[in-house]
Amino acid sequence: MTKREALVVSAYTGFLCGVTFADLHEYIEEVLEHPVFTHELASSSMIQLIKEKSRDEFIAIKVND
Repeated sequence: MTKREALVVSAYTGFLCGVTFADLHEYIEEVLEHPVFTHELASSSMIQLIKEKSRDEFIAIKVND
């Protein structure tokens, strides 16, 4: 799994998967296209938005046979 794929999985699922929180935070700001304060990440609406924004990339990840 690439670092990018680990970031996508982490963002989509809400569980860190081989990446640091700092890297995940940077990815979230990239996909949302604006700065995000850490306290905002506790909001259920923010969690849903992050999931929606990372969904296409998550689905595009191919699992090795």
